[in-house]
Amino acid sequence: MFAIFRGHPNKDLADLAEHHLQHDLQPEDRERLRKAASKVSTHTTLGSLLGLGLGIALAWRIRQNRQQLFNAFKMMAKPVEVVFANGRREPVPDLEPLLRPTRWGDIATYTLFGIGCSMLGGETGLLTGSAAATRTITRDPESRKRIEDAFRLFQIDVLKRQLEMLEREVKERGGAAGRKETESEFASSWEKLKDQAGGMVSTLKPSQGST
Repeated sequence: MFAIFRGHPNKDLADLAEHHLQHDLQPEDRERLRKAASKVSTHTTLGSLLGLGLGIALAWRIRQNRQQLFNAFKMMAKPVEVVFANGRREPVPDLEPLLRPTRWGDIATYTLFGIGCSMLGGETGLLTGSAAATRTITRDPESRKRIEDAFRLFQIDVLKRQLEMLEREVKERGGAAGRKETESEFASSWEKLKDQAGGMVSTLKPSQGST
């Protein structure tokens, strides 16, 4: 759907991110992130509105061209019948009702161009807003480093929650057959998540030691 209406799909993850935002970052870091988020929202909103305006303008222009074409066709001298070499006469069907602009056609044109251009403008605004937000965050190297470390800690907590969910699934299935079936899945998932968490922790150690 429109980029302007996108939100966070998981409230638990949003609460977890807010926890790290309040405890792992300094006030200037939080303010920098808020400015970056505001830039993304502003660019997306403006892009969607500009796209909507462009779509309506294009639909109006197409409607005007169709009306002019129909008026020119209506004023032309049109044949009413065709005479073959053997003297047979066939009437020529009247195409005027088929070319006449209709209300439903206008509604479809405005709807198609309005929605299409709004989506295109919103996605373009999302891209430009993301680029502007990235420049805002990376302007200060120290602040950028703290934000990256906080994000890695957030990822580690997300991995821990995934592990807890896997453990609950194993217990809920229960039974010897279910336990055998899920042991291999749990072991492989555990190893993958443990490797990911270990990699993120290793990247955090030099930064935490330097501070």
